[in-house]
Amino acid sequence: MDLLTVAAGAGVGIVLLAALAVWWRRRTAERRASKRAHDAAQERDPPVEIGETYEFGVTDFSDHHSGERVAVGKVEGFVLFTEDVPDDLTEGDVIRAKVTSFNSGHTSADAIYRGRA
Repeated sequence: MDLLTVAAGAGVGIVLLAALAVWWRRRTAERRASKRAHDAAQERDPPVEIGETYEFGVTDFSDHHSGERVAVGKVEGFVLFTEDVPDDLTEGDVIRAKVTSFNSGHTSADAIYRGRA
């Protein structure tokens, strides 16, 4: 084996290790930032009130513990799970929903569909 081949192999190994180190640091920093944001959200008062109606975009769908399909969206970063949504509702649709209750810790809320915005 010649010296050039060994040097090239070592160089590739060093580059891969450096890339791995950068990826790991970025991933760790993102996790720390996410944890800080989560902790801050847990300490703030919810930006919604029970009985009030809000407009927001549907970002996702989830299955409620009852088995019902619910629309997921956010108001000022606060997650709302909206029940009684029509079958033709899709991600990106803007809806109106009335907040009915907060979930444990007031970190999200349940709402009832009131129509498209």
